[in-house]
Amino acid sequence: MTSIGKGALLFFGGVLFGTAGIKALSSRDAKKAYTHCTAAALRAKKSVMETVTKVQENAEDIYAEAKQINLDREENEKPVELEPEKTVKSTEENEI
Repeated sequence: MTSIGKGALLFFGGVLFGTAGIKALSSRDAKKAYTHCTAAALRAKKSVMETVTKVQENAEDIYAEAKQINLDREENEKPVELEPEKTVKSTEENEI
């Protein structure tokens, strides 16, 4: 068999296989399988989104508590303001 004959045979075999594949992929059983796979993917998505929401809520709680801790700490570390000391003016300043 020549290389042209082998190429033509492979081409027509591929067309036949592709046509059969398309027919199999568009069958009722295949559609049912796709539907079940899609339903499973939607359930997985819902589960992941619930987990993400819980993590997000926990992160917001942690952030709020951390801010409050820092505010409390700042209030406790503020230096106590003392009244300015009264100074006695020197006699030289009084004479001028």
